[in-house]
Amino acid sequence: MKISTISCVHEHRLLNTATDVETTYLGTLGVERIMPGCDQSNEAEAMIKLHGWDRAAARSGVLDGKFLIGVLTTGIYCLPSCPARPPKAENVKLFGCESDAISAGLRACKRCRPDLYNRGEDSDLQLFDGLIERVRKAPQDYADSKALARACGVRSTKLGELFRAHAHMTPAAFLRRERVRRACDRLLEEHDGVVEVGLEAGFESESAFHRQFVAHTRMTPGAWRALKSSNVFLLHLPPAYKSNEVLAYHARDQQSPCERVNGLRICKALELQEGTAVLEISLECEGAWCRVYPETARSVQSMRFVHASAMRMLGLCCEVEGIEARMSRNESCASLFKIRPGLRLALVPNGFDALCWAIIGQQINVAFAASLRRELIELAGERIGDMRAHPSPERVADIEWHSLTSRRYSRSKAEYVTMAAAAVARGDIDLEDLPNGSAVAAEKSLTALRGVGRWTAGYQMLRTGFADAMPVGDVALAAALTRWQRLDERPSHEQVIGMMSRFAPFRALATAHLWASLRQEAA
Repeated sequence: MKISTISCVHEHRLLNTATDVETTYLGTLGVERIMPGCDQSNEAEAMIKLHGWDRAAARSGVLDGKFLIGVLTTGIYCLPSCPARPPKAENVKLFGCESDAISAGLRACKRCRPDLYNRGEDSDLQLFDGLIERVRKAPQDYADSKALARACGVRSTKLGELFRAHAHMTPAAFLRRERVRRACDRLLEEHDGVVEVGLEAGFESESAFHRQFVAHTRMTPGAWRALKSSNVFLLHLPPAYKSNEVLAYHARDQQSPCERVNGLRICKALELQEGTAVLEISLECEGAWCRVYPETARSVQSMRFVHASAMRMLGLCCEVEGIEARMSRNESCASLFKIRPGLRLALVPNGFDALCWAIIGQQINVAFAASLRRELIELAGERIGDMRAHPSPERVADIEWHSLTSRRYSRSKAEYVTMAAAAVARGDIDLEDLPNGSAVAAEKSLTALRGVGRWTAGYQMLRTGFADAMPVGDVALAAALTRWQRLDERPSHEQVIGMMSRFAPFRALATAHLWASLRQEAA
């Protein structure tokens, strides 16, 4: 594995032209040589020798597992992503593996827990999972983010780091979302008044409940409750909603049997509990009118899925105004976001659909990927009128790989698609629930699938709602960064990670802006 940056020992840049580790990094900064004895040490030395220093990239976790940082004054060893204050260079020693650090008399850092990391355990993930499980059961029990911090026994700073890494949002935003979800459940399942539902979910007033409910669902609480008995609903669009990029995304394959765009109307074939149906979204003056055909009785679960699908397709799951305001205060980011204010990232409503797109799109252009996806849909998708829904994992898992290779799939791509489908069908991974949990766990689960690397996992996560996801290794992203930063040559994968770190925790939307800049240039 190729690595390019290291973490929290010092923030000075290393010389890329260095020819000897001792005389460049280790000599100049006074850091001792990595102890020999483990295979990782050679890789770490080579990495230090060839590449520059980027603490922000290291903090993202890309170097964890590559080497360890020993702090001689405190007697501890840390992961490169450790959020603690960087020690002085003369007090640091780098280790290729944990046994060497222990042999040197160092103990594991209690903050970043390299011992758990090296055993394949993640204390932060366990902490996060336990907390969100408790909050979802009773969000009204937690008044604010300070209450969340007390509940899991950490400081507010640590809680913020935890939620940025795993939830891609602030603790306060997570709490608001969970309160709205609680209210959504109660409005559809019970008959209590709207105000009572809001107060029970933890909102301090009727006005706060109404404001947050509309912000998260684009519907009033009363309109949401009416989903129990209607196939039609209206989504209130944000002020100055810009639909061009969203419409262009859904129209990327003009021949698709699964989705179509005609003017300001989007049609999407979906699999619901009652069978295949078509969601029609019409962008009108009042907002986005959403209708389900055929107009038969639908279960509450189906209508909730239809609502979620419409929200994702229209890019309404993320409030971009707040992100743009924050980016405008960052000089290095403002120039990108100010060109296309209001740009939204359209999502794929179905996790398996997104994963198939990602696997099929590996190392080929969009036009060819779209044609291969059409073959898959025509082969296994359920028909409704002259459209077809994207096939379920079970139906794709039943496809023989040679049925796909006869339709221009490579042998490996055919195997990756069908094997991923089989894993989802078996329940090895729950793609639909991934966005509700940890982003760290989601990436691990996805990359455990054969044929799914960091680009594929990042693209699938980006298109299913992870706000800080990005497709590592994406050629178009690297090209856009080259143009935006006016670089002489295209950056490496690791350099892209470092450059994109300035946009955290909103790298998904930043990626959309960069992709849009290429389309604008082409036009």
